[in-house]
Amino acid sequence: MQGKGVVKFFAIVLAIVCLYQLSFTWVARKVEDDARVYAKGDTAKVKAYLDSISTQPVYPLLKHDYQYVKQRELALGLDLEGGMSVTMQISLNELVKKLANNNPDVVFNQALNAATVDANTSQQDYITLFVNEYEKLNPNGKLAAIFSTKDNQDHLKFNATNSEVEAYLKDQAGTAVKQSYTILNTRIDQFGVANANIQLQKGTDRILIELPGVKEPDRVRKLLSGTAKLEFYQTYDNQQVYQLLSNINGLIAAKIKASKKDTSKTIAKTTTANKDSAAAKGALALLNKVQKSNEKDTSKLNSKSSQFVDQYPLFNVLKPMMYQTQNGQGELARGPIVGRAEVKDTAKVNQYLRSPDIKAVIPQSMKFLWSVKPQPKTKIFELYAIKLAGAENGPVLAGDVITDAHNDVDQKGGAEVVMVMNSNGAEKWSTVTAAAAADPNNKQSIAIVLDDNVYSAPVVENTISGGVSSISGNFTTEEATDLANVLKAGRLPAPAHVVAEAVVGPSLGQEAIHAGLLSSLIGLLVVLVFMIAYYNRAGTVAVVAVIINIFFLMGILTSLGAVLTMPGVAGIVLTLGISVDANVLIYERVREELALGKSIRIAVNDGFKHALSSILDSNISTFLTGLILFVFGTGTIQGFAITLMIGIVTSLFCSLLISRLIFEYMLEKGWDIKFSNPWSSHTFKNANYAFVKNRFKFYIFSIAFIVAGLISMATQGFNYGVDFVGGHTYVVKFNNTNITPEEVRQIVNKTLGEGNEVKTFGTDKLSITTKYLINDNGPTADAKVEDALIKALSTNPQTRITKANIVSEQKVAPTIANGLKKSAALTVIFAIIIISAYILIRFRKWQFSLGAMVATVHDALMVLSFFSLFKDVLPFSLDIDQSFIAAILTVIGYSINDTVVVFDRIREFLSLHHAKTDDPKEVINNAINNTLSRTIITALTVLLILLVLFIFGGDVIRGFSFALLIGVCFGTYSSICVATPVIIDFGKKDLR
Repeated sequence: MQGKGVVKFFAIVLAIVCLYQLSFTWVARKVEDDARVYAKGDTAKVKAYLDSISTQPVYPLLKHDYQYVKQRELALGLDLEGGMSVTMQISLNELVKKLANNNPDVVFNQALNAATVDANTSQQDYITLFVNEYEKLNPNGKLAAIFSTKDNQDHLKFNATNSEVEAYLKDQAGTAVKQSYTILNTRIDQFGVANANIQLQKGTDRILIELPGVKEPDRVRKLLSGTAKLEFYQTYDNQQVYQLLSNINGLIAAKIKASKKDTSKTIAKTTTANKDSAAAKGALALLNKVQKSNEKDTSKLNSKSSQFVDQYPLFNVLKPMMYQTQNGQGELARGPIVGRAEVKDTAKVNQYLRSPDIKAVIPQSMKFLWSVKPQPKTKIFELYAIKLAGAENGPVLAGDVITDAHNDVDQKGGAEVVMVMNSNGAEKWSTVTAAAAADPNNKQSIAIVLDDNVYSAPVVENTISGGVSSISGNFTTEEATDLANVLKAGRLPAPAHVVAEAVVGPSLGQEAIHAGLLSSLIGLLVVLVFMIAYYNRAGTVAVVAVIINIFFLMGILTSLGAVLTMPGVAGIVLTLGISVDANVLIYERVREELALGKSIRIAVNDGFKHALSSILDSNISTFLTGLILFVFGTGTIQGFAITLMIGIVTSLFCSLLISRLIFEYMLEKGWDIKFSNPWSSHTFKNANYAFVKNRFKFYIFSIAFIVAGLISMATQGFNYGVDFVGGHTYVVKFNNTNITPEEVRQIVNKTLGEGNEVKTFGTDKLSITTKYLINDNGPTADAKVEDALIKALSTNPQTRITKANIVSEQKVAPTIANGLKKSAALTVIFAIIIISAYILIRFRKWQFSLGAMVATVHDALMVLSFFSLFKDVLPFSLDIDQSFIAAILTVIGYSINDTVVVFDRIREFLSLHHAKTDDPKEVINNAINNTLSRTIITALTVLLILLVLFIFGGDVIRGFSFALLIGVCFGTYSSICVATPVIIDFGKKDLR
């Protein structure tokens, strides 16, 4: 073996990296276990404990803090950890209306309404649908007359064509989606959820949000659905506010002291005006000491002095803004920031400042707001003192006056944001900035506030007239882009509606974790036992390679920040099968070489060499399937695809290189290596089944089954999952385990109307799907549906439930459902075309490509037919949903994997037997029989793994694993009995 040193070095480096990456998960779990032991079941104490050590070193030797470790652990998906997934859709209908200034034109509004209806079934974007509908209703109409205004004339002229207007609207729609992404991302930060995920769904106006572990779905819906509110405020200076904060601190201290002593003394007497100055000086003196002790450690905001805690409770959690002078004394800093606090202390600061007696001493023209983000690489937030203006005590300017904002580069090469206002805003802005810059020695700041969070508070250097302003600071390009998007929030108020959501309770998540671990361990055990039983000592090499493969796979997943979901666990289990498949190909080749009388060393060398082509072709085709899944899939399907693709790469590395290293070591040591046991040494040897001769029987069986399936699809259809039909789905665990789905359906129908579906979910739960209020996008709609369901079920004592009985819930709007159907169909078709093209390139004969295409279509139709024919027969539900599509594509990948190996051997045999006297049919039949051992052993191994996954994998993926189970059966059958006969019947004159 050449390059052994390089392979060893790379394997050792990869092992160290994987070990290091996985160590973050182990350390994080250890810290969280300590927190649970400390809290003794109190979740509030667990959170407080973890917050308190977030910046403390917890990693041995390297001293990484808990926050650093937590960000790098292996993240669990919603189906494993519990939590909430939400898909938000930006209302482009409302955006277009706003851009047209709510134009009353009849044709315009008719076109909007028609486009909204079309969007439910069409794959085209909303703006294209709107323009098409408008031109259909008014062929000679000019959209520029509706959308071109004085404020946007730089982007859209009054004489612009409809195509130019369409381009402008698409640009604004894209801006609105990005802006909503920025705003939603900021709102999500307020939940403090670890491993929260938010991503734009390419080519759509939707945003996917995943919040693992969140336990307040109603709060999530309310916060995410709110319309953004952008405002500009004047600010107070820190030196103006410190005295007030000192007084507030005294009030709180006296209140705490009074409560401790349980006296009747009034708080007011302890903080009279004549003591204000002394209190301020005393506080400043003590804070100077704190400043000196902490000046080299900005993470230690809180003094440990009991005197300080007792006398200055506010300053214990809110560190005043100070700086150190040249003589070492602390002085109050200038600017609108009045204090800093760690995230764990912000709630306490809010509690102090919002208590009635404290609010009474704060001027009505003042309020305090937090920064939107913590300081870089910390969990420290800044508190701003905001000055309220006008009779209504509000902002000096609203965000709707902004006509444009974009990031730019200033004269020094730094990032800045350019903001443009309309004429009305420019006039007010000139007045506001003039007042802020009036005192050259004390220039004031203007706070940019969105949803009551301060994004920036730039100092006003001079009066800004004309409405064009530049905002500079220590921005990164990304931060400047985010701020520009925020500034446009007032101009483009496109609300985001929840169109799909899934809530998984923590109990169901724990069940999924248990099921996933159990199925993975049993699957691994089954594979290991089988390989050793069948391949003797060589099987132990495969066992070691498989274990190393899983270790590398988990390490790489962690390093990439991938989220492990239940389908991802299925991908890991399937990776076991892929890994074993490569070893089987190698071992079968080695056995062939040994049968030719070669020595063990030469047989191993030739076995690896001759198996390489089949292994690469089969794995590349499966990798292409995973890539298609990743590109076109969403959520858990992408998790499955990532796991599958990484698993293929690590399987190739371990099977081809690590296994080879182990064999080289064993050969150098002179070990006796056997590739079979007595009972398995002659399995399928000299097989001579008449596959080609009986091909027409296989045609008849497949055609009959598919025709029966097509008839079933046309007459009784499928059991569609909620993501393909739309609606609300609730998984309910009833106290009465004897209740039947039909009884529940009849009860629900009485209250929620007809058309509800109730199906078995596992052994002790039912899945209830309803379209009740599905088109209601209001913030309380989901709560109404849930309450209605609980009320309906509570009408019967046998089905009475509470909210605690609902272990998970999911919502999918009809728009999403229709889009997923079409997307799924296109994905399957695209996968078949791509893989067929790959086969054509590799085998250079169109008959091989056609055979692969027929086989993959055959497998997809066979599985679909089975799911339709037996949809109400089996004791578990056969749902057609996104996971089913992932299963179909995986089956296609497996089928191609199997087919390519057979094709590879056919190509080899045809090249050896190309004389005119050789019958291609006989040659091909011999090639099939020659690979039969590999085909059956691989299929058997994968089927054993999938059977384990089906039995022990849990309710969440039972339908998914069953689709894979029957799909592998059909795939193995088609690679031998369908794909190969197609080559024969379409290549009679072109195979020699």
